Amino acid sequence: MNKRRALIIITAVVAIVAAIVYFYFDPSSSRLFPRCLFLETTGVKCPGCGSQRAVHALLHGQVGAAWHYNAMLVVGIPLIVFYLLVSVMQERWQRLYRVLFSRVVLLSLVGLILLWWVLRNVIDM
Repeated sequence: MNKRRALIIITAVVAIVAAIVYFYFDPSSSRLFPRCLFLETTGVKCPGCGSQRAVHALLHGQVGAAWHYNAMLVVGIPLIVFYLLVSVMQERWQRLYRVLFSRVVLLSLVGLILLWWVLRNVIDM
């Protein structure tokens, strides 16, 4: 088995185990999940704040609640899945891979995350 295939299998197993944990345990009420150190220290939400609760809500079909916890995650999950698919199919979709992983596109994504960070703290999101 090549390294790439092994990495894909390991990633899938970890994702499935994480999904099971997040399905059965609510991060809002369980001590199993860590609190955001950035929020605890500064009182300001980081771009990832609410992600654990959003994942739990999504696994229970509560899209509205997930959106309330972290809208960027709800929008970002399909994008992350798409990026993973393009990465796996890199040899077949070389041109798309080059575009998606270009400096301009990646810096634009970082810019969107930073904009989300600012907006969610300014407009109590």
